[in-house]
Amino acid sequence: MIETSLNVRSRTTDFAHQLWTKEKVWLFTASLLLALFALSPTLGFTTVSFALQNLLNVAPFLALSVGIAAYAGATGADGLIARAFTGSPAVMILIAAAAGGLSPFCSCGVIPLIAALLVMGVPLSAVMAFWLASPVMDPSMFLLTTGTLGFEFAVAKTITALCLGVFGGFVVHMVTRAGGLTDPLSEGVGNGGCGGAKVRTEQPVVWKFWSDDARVAKFWREGIKTTLFLAKWLTLAFILESLMLAWLPADLVARTLGGTGIAPIGIATLVGVPAYLNGYAALPLVGGLMEQGMAPGAGMAFLVAGGVSSLPAAIAVWALVKRQVFFLYLGLALTGSFASGLLFQLWTTF
Repeated sequence: MIETSLNVRSRTTDFAHQLWTKEKVWLFTASLLLALFALSPTLGFTTVSFALQNLLNVAPFLALSVGIAAYAGATGADGLIARAFTGSPAVMILIAAAAGGLSPFCSCGVIPLIAALLVMGVPLSAVMAFWLASPVMDPSMFLLTTGTLGFEFAVAKTITALCLGVFGGFVVHMVTRAGGLTDPLSEGVGNGGCGGAKVRTEQPVVWKFWSDDARVAKFWREGIKTTLFLAKWLTLAFILESLMLAWLPADLVARTLGGTGIAPIGIATLVGVPAYLNGYAALPLVGGLMEQGMAPGAGMAFLVAGGVSSLPAAIAVWALVKRQVFFLYLGLALTGSFASGLLFQLWTTF
């Protein structure tokens, strides 16, 4: 009897652990809403209304971005990235930066692919170009950025992604030519796991995937998976934005991150890495901050810095590469983010 009770308790604990691991964002969101309704029903209703309205506003962009991501996965078009890493160093850097701007990888998701590329012997300069550009922008992110922050901001962020990749790639190329950054991977790092399979084994692209049942199934599977992923982060983001608008004094934001000086951009760059939630979740939060007085350049710097190197990604990179490569990666990310914010601020001023 005691053994049966212990088994039931063990299974219950395992189920609770798995539920929390897989659905912790939804559970946190639900807990936050329950707490709001318990403490202030009026604020709870206002928050839910705000989140639902913004989800409806962004729904067309969400649907289009999900369709693009699912189509890329079903056709195998995401594997085209393997072809970016051939040719002369300058050509590789330029193509790798462009491929990074089109690839749907976040700062954490790109790391297994980076490991695979480095193990294969791809030059660090080309890898760095892809590494820096990929988390900043992709077609889905472009559409959602347009829907939340406007077309001009989306175009500027796309240009930033490409320039950041090219800048980082050529800096690494010059350091490498001088004899530095040899053997960049840490001891014991593997070949990138399943994330590197698309690079190691080039697969044909089937653009008319609907004639293949397996690819159709993958399309729907990827579509549902991406929809749930975006929905949970956007829901949390809009809830946090609503609370931010309700509780964060607008004059404090305007004083700290407003204006045209370099201080707000520098602060946003440094805060972007630890405060970043997720590329999709950060968009409405930055939109809310900009409505309260955040400088456009500071918003750009925050999004780029957090996108390239969020705290979880930085921890993973620390374990992946040697220390000099890590600090160079972090320095390039912060320098490029600050420069992008400064240039965007100057652009919006004139």
